[in-house]
Amino acid sequence: MTQAPPAPLDLTDPAVVADPYPSFAAARAQAPVQWHEGMNLWLAFTHAESNAVLRDRRLGRIWKDKAPAERFGSFNLIHRNAILEMEPPEHTRLRQLISSAFARGHVERLRPWVEELAGRLVDDLVERSGGSEPVDVLSGMAEQLPVDVIAELLGVPEADRPLLRPWSNAIVKMYEYGRTTAVEDAAERAADEFVAYLRALTAERRRTPGEDLLSHLVAVRDSDGGRLTEDELVTTCILLLNAGHEATVNVSGNGLLALLRHPGQMQRLRQDAGLLPTAIEEFMRFDSPLQLFERTATTDVEIGGVTVREGQKIAALLGAANHDPAAFDAPETFDVGRADNPHITFGAGVHFCIGAPLARVELQASFGALLGRTSRLELGGEPVRRPEFVIRGLAELPVVLTP
Repeated sequence: MTQAPPAPLDLTDPAVVADPYPSFAAARAQAPVQWHEGMNLWLAFTHAESNAVLRDRRLGRIWKDKAPAERFGSFNLIHRNAILEMEPPEHTRLRQLISSAFARGHVERLRPWVEELAGRLVDDLVERSGGSEPVDVLSGMAEQLPVDVIAELLGVPEADRPLLRPWSNAIVKMYEYGRTTAVEDAAERAADEFVAYLRALTAERRRTPGEDLLSHLVAVRDSDGGRLTEDELVTTCILLLNAGHEATVNVSGNGLLALLRHPGQMQRLRQDAGLLPTAIEEFMRFDSPLQLFERTATTDVEIGGVTVREGQKIAALLGAANHDPAAFDAPETFDVGRADNPHITFGAGVHFCIGAPLARVELQASFGALLGRTSRLELGGEPVRRPEFVIRGLAELPVVLTP
């Protein structure tokens, strides 16, 4: 077994953050799995090896509290009890409790409501733009629609929904590398406020239950306390609110930007609305909203010709995997009709995204409304990209919409 070369990749380099795909290609040409000294973990650059990282049961999500514990009390609480940081049997128990809310049949019943919401949001953008003024599609639709949908599912009152996105944004910045003390402090404050809010909302649902998912989880907690702790209940809601909109927002922004930069593909989609489902999958592959997902070896594991020692971390680079020419024909080509598209944007294995069916409904509704209620979409200024690598998305996307 040969020792892999060190990964030639600085994830804090603004050029890499702006466009990581050339760096991925250069690294992939050297070796499928490489050691990154600065991050102290292995990186998988290919589709096959990234898929193996996500599926191999010897590689687990092993949460370790951030230190010092007194500084990160709430941040640690919402991860220690999160389904995303658990392995079976705890993971299985929690996933079963919430899976019915995201079953395909239940999600399909939401589709008309989601489509109606998307239509209203796009109509408002069109009215404000009027074919001449640029409007920010991110704040005007991409951020609002998935937040409203997951909040509706959980039963968060409409007046409180503007609180959710800022909390989520602050918390997910903790997943980045090279973060500052100020970023860490902001993440802990957001986690603390989010936990306090969900505890109060849980108490309210206990007094006056509704038909929402939070009321269902409260009922499970109170009738069968052994299946769900209070901390797990609160954490599950936070995870669903964060993960339930964060990726969808960023697929919306990244995907629309790709369409705007490939007008031929946009025209193709306008002419054939039946391509919308495959286009959504291509948005997720072409510019993935989550770029990196870590696992920890519970025993020595061989992946891609290297040995990941027990206790070492290895990360699947999802964006690199989704551009691997061994898995995708012409991976640098943006193709809304791409039929063979085994992207791993939603993960794989036991941690495959539980909200994938809902995300697809939201994305089909929002892009269907954008294309169906406009005659023209064009960039109205320079997009502003968020300065983080792991969570890949835009901060602003000015677009001119013509009725």
